[in-house]
Amino acid sequence: MSDNDKPRDEAVEKELAGVPEELLDREGGEEPEHKLEDSLAKLRTDLEVAQQDMLYAKAEVQNVRRRMEKDVADARAYAATGFARDVLSVSDNLARAVDAIPADLHDDPRLKALVTGIEATQRELEKVFAQHGIVRIAAKGLPLDPNQHQAMLEVPTSEAEPGTVVQEMQSGWMIRDRLLRPAMVGVAKKPD
Repeated sequence: MSDNDKPRDEAVEKELAGVPEELLDREGGEEPEHKLEDSLAKLRTDLEVAQQDMLYAKAEVQNVRRRMEKDVADARAYAATGFARDVLSVSDNLARAVDAIPADLHDDPRLKALVTGIEATQRELEKVFAQHGIVRIAAKGLPLDPNQHQAMLEVPTSEAEPGTVVQEMQSGWMIRDRLLRPAMVGVAKKPD
């Protein structure tokens, strides 16, 4: 029985089970060295490509995770935006109601409870707004900021620099760092 006719050892067969067939010489002869080097180079290239693909995949998973965490944080922080926009009109109407009451009627015993109730409701609403990061935008006396103010008209005046907000028709509001509603304002211009 020649060496080629001997049955292979089972342990050797198990070791060779994962090796590609083209690298094995089942005939028992020596494989040419250049073929082995070519195969080894191809395997190294495949390994590098696989490692690079794995790095890209890990980076993509990390980016998706970060985006998802940001989206969840934004959803929590700004979930009340639509509701807050709707409630702003209630706040505006409460402010109009308080402003519409003449000063002499504030002390009238018949209306005192009503005025006090409206003012308390307005304060409570502002407190709830503050708890949810909803704050009023400062406008009057400041330079026009197109990111927060919406100029509705120009007011000719020499009492303020041109481009300065001199009148506020409707208050503006922010929710955290986002604009909820711009302030509608009148802006000073040089008199004609």
